[in-house]
Amino acid sequence: MSLKTKSGRIVQVPTAEEDAAINAGIAADPDARELGDEWFAQAKPASEFYPAETYAALVAMKRPPGRPKADETKIFTAIRLDADLLAAFKSTGKGWQTRVNAALRQYIAEHPITR
Repeated sequence: MSLKTKSGRIVQVPTAEEDAAINAGIAADPDARELGDEWFAQAKPASEFYPAETYAALVAMKRPPGRPKADETKIFTAIRLDADLLAAFKSTGKGWQTRVNAALRQYIAEHPITR
């Protein structure tokens, strides 16, 4: 069976038989133990376990989620476009919004706005 996530990714879900086989393999592996309440009760935060320098280095390595912020960020706006115009840009695939931006930039360069 498969599921589609909100982002559109397809995720394969194991059948009950496959899940049982996976769990049996985990149970048979002496290095892959189930972590129970006792283990979690004794667990410590990384900041208490690692030396301060090591913990600081680990924290410094952690990237924030998402892609890095651009030097010049875009501004969200909503505009109405003819359906065929929008379809033509979307048909060019990923990055179509960037191409719309470039087309508008080119138009402004060729047709300076005067007041």
